[in-house]
Amino acid sequence: MQRYEVIAIVLANVSDEDITALIERSQTIITDRKGVVAKIDKWGKRHLAYEIKKQKDGYYFLIDFAGDGPIVAEIERNYKIDDRILKFITVKKEGASTREGIEQEFAAAEAKHTQASVEGGTTEGRVIRQIEKASAEVKPSISSPKKTYKEEISTKGE
Repeated sequence: MQRYEVIAIVLANVSDEDITALIERSQTIITDRKGVVAKIDKWGKRHLAYEIKKQKDGYYFLIDFAGDGPIVAEIERNYKIDDRILKFITVKKEGASTREGIEQEFAAAEAKHTQASVEGGTTEGRVIRQIEKASAEVKPSISSPKKTYKEEISTKGE
């Protein structure tokens, strides 16, 4: 089995129930073919970078799963024939491909996240503090002002 991520963009005017049904159908395809769903993440409605089928907004969701090639082919076939889906992409990714491995991976990620929050706030806060510290340590260099093009021409003529 391989690990995959499917990211799809659905029409923005589709109801939440229809989006949930669409995700559940994908999940059923994966589990019926002996695949393992690692994570389903609803990103929500966002503005598209460019118009797709005359739509400016779309609803994004991600499905992270482990399975074989026929699972990916079936999910993509379903997305191609569904008019509510604007775009989708399937990406093979590195990582655990068994149920136990995926559970261990998420447990390790959760432990790392909680440890980071206990140590000093969020990782963003630590990065910002490191940047502020580094910028305070850098001493400004004083250099002579450069001559402009007009000043160079006037000094050559003299």
